[in-house]
Amino acid sequence: MIVGIGVDLVDIPRFERTIERTPKLLERLFTPHERELPLHSLAARYAAKEALIKALGGSDGVHWDEIEIARLGDSQPPLFSLSGSTAAVVAARGITTLHLSLSHDAGLAIAYVTAEGDGGPAVVDAVGAEYVPAEDEAALLDVPEPMDPEEPR
Repeated sequence: MIVGIGVDLVDIPRFERTIERTPKLLERLFTPHERELPLHSLAARYAAKEALIKALGGSDGVHWDEIEIARLGDSQPPLFSLSGSTAAVVAARGITTLHLSLSHDAGLAIAYVTAEGDGGPAVVDAVGAEYVPAEDEAALLDVPEPMDPEEPR
């Protein structure tokens, strides 16, 4: 079951100018292994991390340096390698598989993420910071049962 999708587009020259102006962003946004890559590859990885956050529905508990986009070879698709609280957030939302597609051309980098899970999406109880399965969402939100169209009003 698809739990979330996310897409992000990055203007590579603009990304490169930003990194040149603020080189410390490299340490904040990328793992040591990723920092060895050329800037156009980093732009695609930045898009992937943004797309992941969108697929998750937000960035609570997600840290940029706990998300690494790895490649096992030229003929293999890119993969997310998650650690720390970011991995915990993904697991708590019932996500079991993340699909990632990256591309860059004509000065643009794009990433598309599909998050799959077996339990469906979860909602967050903001007071208790507790994850609740989607089937319990109505109870959590105190939503009344839908009216029976056969029943008089």
